[in-house]
Amino acid sequence: MTNKDFDSFFKRLQEQTDISTQAALARVLGVGRAAVSLVKKKGAVPPRWILELSVRYNIDSTWLESGVGLPHPEESSEAFADDFARIPKVAARLSAGGGSFETGGEVEGYYAFRKDWIGTKGNPSDMVLMEVYGNSMEPELKEGDVVLLDQSKQDVLAGGIYAIGVEDTVMVKRVEKRPGQIVLHSDNKDYTPIFLGGDELQNVRVLGQVMWASREYH
Repeated sequence: MTNKDFDSFFKRLQEQTDISTQAALARVLGVGRAAVSLVKKKGAVPPRWILELSVRYNIDSTWLESGVGLPHPEESSEAFADDFARIPKVAARLSAGGGSFETGGEVEGYYAFRKDWIGTKGNPSDMVLMEVYGNSMEPELKEGDVVLLDQSKQDVLAGGIYAIGVEDTVMVKRVEKRPGQIVLHSDNKDYTPIFLGGDELQNVRVLGQVMWASREYH
């Protein structure tokens, strides 16, 4: 049985860190006290909080979020190696707006996924997690969503959502291939399609297909 409510999460956090109050938690995360109160009221802890705290305090993210496993990766690695795959979350930001120049590939941390589930999506070694910024893919993807990207899937299929690199910009769009042209479509109808052709295609690269998204509810 898992315990993903805020109170269970906070109790686990208190056990493994020097964070003893909700005000201290807010200071560590760099958020207002009201943000912590809102999360407690909603119940679900944002994935970004889990990731930041697990990296900062060397706590297993799955244990911190749900109580499954053991508190520290070195303790739980052997016990859960057969059941879980650890997928890196990289520092690059996927822009679902006008484009993002935050394209660093540094690993910020890891999320654990059950192998029997993620294996249905592809090879875990080909996958990374990235965060979405902007609103051009709403309602399918919203700002703050964490998406699972399969970097081996670079052949564009109709209707698929892909991470696309255009020069130094990384975007997440629905991609349409036409003779001599690529069209990037947004789900948000306030955004017009982006048409790329000619010499522009030399600077376009398909980084991978979006296979799954984690929604953060505010």
